[in-house]
Amino acid sequence: MQNSSAFCRTRQAYEEDRAAQSALANVRSIATSAAAAWGAEALVAQRWESRQAKRQAEAGLLLAAAADRALSENPDRGFADQPA
Repeated sequence: MQNSSAFCRTRQAYEEDRAAQSALANVRSIATSAAAAWGAEALVAQRWESRQAKRQAEAGLLLAAAADRALSENPDRGFADQPA
C-alpha cells in the first residue's frame, strides 16, 4: 500500500512535535530521525502521486479520442489520423 504525501507529512509533524515535547534525549533523537524519514517518504509519495495524475490525464485523453472515433460513421478513419 502506498502512503499518501498528506499522511506522511502528518506523521512527520507528529514526530517533530514528539521530539519537541520530550524531556529524554534518546526519545528526541529517535523522534527526530523518524521525522526525517517521514519527510523523505513524503517526497517519494509526492513524486508517485504526480506520476499517477499524469497517467490518469493521459488515459483520459486516450479514452476521449477513442470515444470520438466510436461516434464516427467510419471508426477506422481515426486510426489513419494518428501520428506515428
